[in-house]
Amino acid sequence: MRLPRHLFYMTFWSLLPPIIAIALALITKEVYTSLFVGIVVGGLLYSNFSFEGTLTHVFNDGIVASLADSYNVGILVFLVVLGIIVALMNKAGGSAAFGRWAASHIKSRAGAQIATIALGVLIFIDDYFNCLTVGSVMRPVSDKSKLSRAKLAYLIDATAAPICIIAPVSSWAAAVSSYVEDGNGLQLFIKAIPFNFYAILTLIMMIFLALTNMDYGPMAKHERNAKEKGDIFSGMKSMAEAADESANPKGKVIDLVLPILVLIISCVIGMIYSGGFFEGKGFIEAFSDSDASIGLMLGSAVTLVLTFIYYLLRRVLSFKEITESIPEGFKAMVPAILILTFAWSLKAMTDSLGAKEFVELAVKGSAEGFSKFLPAIIFLIACGLSFSTGTSWGTFGILIPITLSVFPLTDPLGVVCVSACMAGAVCGDHCSPISDTTIMASAGAQCDHVAHVSTQLPYALTVAGVSFVAYILSGFVPNAVVVLPIAIAMMILTLFLIRLVKKPS
Repeated sequence: MRLPRHLFYMTFWSLLPPIIAIALALITKEVYTSLFVGIVVGGLLYSNFSFEGTLTHVFNDGIVASLADSYNVGILVFLVVLGIIVALMNKAGGSAAFGRWAASHIKSRAGAQIATIALGVLIFIDDYFNCLTVGSVMRPVSDKSKLSRAKLAYLIDATAAPICIIAPVSSWAAAVSSYVEDGNGLQLFIKAIPFNFYAILTLIMMIFLALTNMDYGPMAKHERNAKEKGDIFSGMKSMAEAADESANPKGKVIDLVLPILVLIISCVIGMIYSGGFFEGKGFIEAFSDSDASIGLMLGSAVTLVLTFIYYLLRRVLSFKEITESIPEGFKAMVPAILILTFAWSLKAMTDSLGAKEFVELAVKGSAEGFSKFLPAIIFLIACGLSFSTGTSWGTFGILIPITLSVFPLTDPLGVVCVSACMAGAVCGDHCSPISDTTIMASAGAQCDHVAHVSTQLPYALTVAGVSFVAYILSGFVPNAVVVLPIAIAMMILTLFLIRLVKKPS
């Protein structure tokens, strides 16, 4: 049913649904109802407050259409299969064995945080894959080190999208490259890496926080509760049930490590398969053309079958125990699936109201007469759009073509602006409670979602502030050799100042 859209289409009102959803989530600490209210507001605006129009738009064009999208379904299947693999690893005793091993090798909270960061950096293929894999592997380690689940969720989230956006071989590089014509996408992506201040400074900030044992904002309270009381959840519910502590005593570290390695290899093969590698394309070209949804789904499915066979041959699990893990894994992922479905539906509402077109006009309007400040302006607009819609890739699709229409590929300022777009999109995605990556970081850490968002926000905004100043400098001096060291120095100085003005946690 198509209704008139002239009242609210391509106006600021098109951003109202996500603004309401985000505000309600932060105020009420309840994410499901908040997202649904945002979806309903979008339906009301689209239908000009018609009851029938709202009902059909919310369910037919929103929820049902999101679940009917093949890409989305592939991601949901990947989530479910990964949930089953994690349930199997827990039941086989692999997670518990790894936790015991890690406890004997990782003696400090700083060591647990650095290990989490290192693993997140190593798994740079895809942010979804990163969030859930790092969470599965590092939960036992962080729990033994009395690291709060909120801090674990932050470390997972901050090594997902920020790492993928500076990794040339990743699903994110492929997405960005697809928005650039003439096959120069990957080349432009690589040129933009040194100017991606948000991603680089986020990594520096994580290492600084880990080594100095410093926390501030709501995170400080969560970390105090974990260190002093052993309460890793700060009294809040986890996003999924905690792993069964009465795990199989036969379990060994290899029972966790081997499935994870198989998963990484299978997903990489799945990605290049979806990009046509086995049809004659080169590895880089195949990765650039890959479909993350298909690749991750196929890779995880292969891993699940091989994990079944491996555990049966090892005799750590019976066939009955394996089949019992299937619904357990599915149930563990239900909260993430529900939030993702609502987040996708909310994005459909903003799309139908012309939010993309509204932002496009705003960007083009700001480009005239502000060329030196354009990188900083684009960074802010990308942050706002990504925060409101919960999607980095959608933000790339809107802003990169606009940026390239203003600057040729040979212009150094054009490279800075493209990088500002990518950095802003990741920053907004990092802050947004309706972002799929943020949701998956909560699922990976099994942390309350609103707790993750509220504790992460001050950290993300700190990096965003320094990045904004760096983009102002880059508009006047578009040279990474000059600006990047200044940005790093500003970040470290800012963190030292924060440390001076706060009491130690």
